[in-house]
Amino acid sequence: MESWIERLKEILPEKRVMTDLADRYSYSFDASFGEYLPDVVVQPQQKSEIVSILKLANLHKIPVYPRGQGTCLSGGPLPVYGGIVLDMSQWPKTIDLRPEDLIVSVSPSVLTADINKAAEEHGLMYAPDPSSAHVATIGGNLAENSGGPRGLKYGVTKDHVIGLEVITPEGEIIRTGGQTIKNVTGYDLTKLIVGSEGTLGVITEATLKLMPKPPAVQTMMVSFDKVRSAGEAISKTLTSGILPSKMEFMDQACIQAVENFKPIGLPVEAAAIVIIELDGHPETLKIERKLVEDIMKKIGATDIIIPKTEKDADEIWHARKQVSPAIAQIKPTKVSEDATVPRSKIPDLIERLQVIKEKYDVEIVVFGHAGDGNLHPNVLCDKRDHEEMARVEQAVGEIFEAAIELGGTLSGEHGIGTMKAPFMEQELGEIGLDMMKRVKEAWDPNGIMNPGKIFAEKSQKLVLRNE
Repeated sequence: MESWIERLKEILPEKRVMTDLADRYSYSFDASFGEYLPDVVVQPQQKSEIVSILKLANLHKIPVYPRGQGTCLSGGPLPVYGGIVLDMSQWPKTIDLRPEDLIVSVSPSVLTADINKAAEEHGLMYAPDPSSAHVATIGGNLAENSGGPRGLKYGVTKDHVIGLEVITPEGEIIRTGGQTIKNVTGYDLTKLIVGSEGTLGVITEATLKLMPKPPAVQTMMVSFDKVRSAGEAISKTLTSGILPSKMEFMDQACIQAVENFKPIGLPVEAAAIVIIELDGHPETLKIERKLVEDIMKKIGATDIIIPKTEKDADEIWHARKQVSPAIAQIKPTKVSEDATVPRSKIPDLIERLQVIKEKYDVEIVVFGHAGDGNLHPNVLCDKRDHEEMARVEQAVGEIFEAAIELGGTLSGEHGIGTMKAPFMEQELGEIGLDMMKRVKEAWDPNGIMNPGKIFAEKSQKLVLRNE
């Protein structure tokens, strides 16, 4: 081991090659579960450095784990087999915005929210808006194909990427896609790499689409005394010809948690609320708001709140963003999932979650981007209680099974990583999973890029306990 680590110190300045236990431990975990200690952490700042690192890793068959800010909820950057953590957060930050072409080129270390801030200076926006945008890097968003509330109308990360610069696992620099909106030259390697969770290469630059920022927005908060009614109202709205930019769901446990955490006057007696944002021309919004109100009343809404000022609207959306910290006050550990189903199946999934909650005697709260079927069932627990965590593992497994049985998917935006790998064959089938493995083997013949992710080892199970 010492020989290849010494070689790393020749490739990079010694201060960017970290071998102390305290430094390595800092990179042994992310925002999910599990701790794995790397042998070394490196902080490259030039393409030539990554090229040399990957060539060295191939020579010695050393695992390499690209990492951004470590906000991943599925174990994406965890160094499960030791080796090298490639910390991309220290890469020089660049945002090259070209308003006339509605595109921007960015380096992987740029915070996603900063891309949108730069675009807004030109009356534009970068549409993907994951909740962690203010702390997560675009490189991590690209690796996980992140979504966010605006995904309902504008799509997820992959829908806004037109070109990439990537260093392959064997240390070769390639460019995929380009700078044009239309590009059908050969296989779409750009879409292949986005969402590949760092298993096919290291992204060093991305060219992203921008769009004009809508001139006006309208927020609505709708209360229901039945959770199924809220789900039906979502489906009815989306089949009416109106496409909101956001459509978020919070169950009663979420509502009460947020009110206890930071009160703003949410309807704590409601079984569920749906928060809607319409965007577009002001005159169009007047018509669409009336139509949505009519739909909500017809389905059985108990209250509809239309904020009168931008500040009032911001308070409602801030309340939605407070869900995660608020529910963390209930129990110290939360398992945040993102099972996604067809929109019409949202009421069925919510009912299945209630059954799972009672069966395993666990606390489950539900919120998320209900407009595109992407719910976030959060299981609240205490990781120090091994008996409880054993029940949580079973409950999470059944949540995945329920999503798949309802025609859905394991992940809408968090990725597969280590946590969902054991369930991949249930969704894709043996042949489908094997085809993915073949792609991985062709790109990465020595298996050095982020091993232990997406593809489960034989008999691997979901484990949320430190055994």
